[in-house]
Amino acid sequence: MPESSPPLAHPEPAPTRQVLRGDLLDFTADPGFAPPAEATGVRWRPDHFLMIEGERIAAIQPASQALPAGWADVPVADHRGQLVMPGFIDTHVHCPQLDVIASYGTELLDWLNTYTFPAERRYIDPTVAHEGAERFLHALWAHGTTSAVVFPTVHKVSVEALFDQARAHHMRLITGKVLMDRHAPEGLLDDVEQAEKDCVDLIDRFHGQDRLSFAVTVRFAPTSTPEQLTMAGRLCQTYAGTYMQTHVAENRDEVKWVAELFPTARSYLDVYDREGLIGPRAVLAHGIWLDANDRAVLKAHGAQIAHSPSSNLFLGSGLFNWLEAEREGVHVSLASDVGGGTSLSMLRNIADAYKIQALQGVRLSAWKALHTCTLGAASHLGLAHEIGRLEPGCMADVVAWHVAHGPVAEHRDRVAQDKLARDLHERVFAWVTMGDERNLVSTYVAGQCVHSAPRAVDQ
Repeated sequence: MPESSPPLAHPEPAPTRQVLRGDLLDFTADPGFAPPAEATGVRWRPDHFLMIEGERIAAIQPASQALPAGWADVPVADHRGQLVMPGFIDTHVHCPQLDVIASYGTELLDWLNTYTFPAERRYIDPTVAHEGAERFLHALWAHGTTSAVVFPTVHKVSVEALFDQARAHHMRLITGKVLMDRHAPEGLLDDVEQAEKDCVDLIDRFHGQDRLSFAVTVRFAPTSTPEQLTMAGRLCQTYAGTYMQTHVAENRDEVKWVAELFPTARSYLDVYDREGLIGPRAVLAHGIWLDANDRAVLKAHGAQIAHSPSSNLFLGSGLFNWLEAEREGVHVSLASDVGGGTSLSMLRNIADAYKIQALQGVRLSAWKALHTCTLGAASHLGLAHEIGRLEPGCMADVVAWHVAHGPVAEHRDRVAQDKLARDLHERVFAWVTMGDERNLVSTYVAGQCVHSAPRAVDQ
């Protein structure tokens, strides 16, 4: 991570009014897999004022027009020449796994036992859990992510720590206690009765409070007994508005193991579906090895696959067929899956997603990729009224970006700018492909600047 000013550990209230000036980029609809020149739904508003009042976007107008009465003396954050976008939405990421990001040499099941489970056991300690949650949220903001669907650990305190940190910053966060009552080491196992009590208590205390939502969190089918899966389904059906998150069909050995553990299930996905876990608020990570029947189930329920490209490449899990999934009516969002993935940067994950699709003969445009981790993710989560776009009334979860960082990228950007009148996509695609957290200027959550990374004037 580049050197930057430290994130704000203790947030101050957002100014009543503030103005950002820059080149606004967001989306009004899904551009799809159309060639960039034919894409629709891209909204490009160069040199505009974005006016924020309290936690929400109040108005947007061209900077060539004078600010309205009452705004003329409001401080203006000058981001001219920079992209101003909605904050990214990461739909699948593990808080405790920052400890093991970039660990060498194993596939999924060995990786869990060798690296992940030992790291997660430490989160029984409240100090570790709270320090880990604070470090994790700051890291998200430093990568331009302002909302996330998060796996903590089996420990109740790990969930409380995340909710407490997110609420202090008015951040949109979806998380819940991990359920695991078998095939995990001591210190990471719960039981059905106590796990249900813990989940109900967390729902009562946090779900729907401020910008927090609870997710019934099944680690993955092998680490829950049939009795625990039944309990998880009961929670989903009983508590309206809760989400469900889990993993599915990530790795071929994992799929074989699930078939051995649940011999009467038609498929891995069916293990969840027959317990009532698949619905419009279900977020299932990976989904590489699903079949057409599985995709039909996901379509029927309006569930989404959280595609985790960097993780899938790093662990050698397989190549997700994004185009096929969407053609068959499955919602797809993008995720970092840290620590299986190697970066919290959604830009780096977009670059890996491009490569995965290219290996299958499909070209992923910057428009499709950026829509997927902004308005697309917000829509699939039922939150498009709040996040994912730059629109009056939406929360001011906003990020400013340098389009280029470093001499090679800056030269490439100058070449692209010469063609800007003909092809905006060329410039944005180069940013997406070459960019990362070093391009970030400022991150705002609910109108509050939670991270800034100043650069020297001559850079």
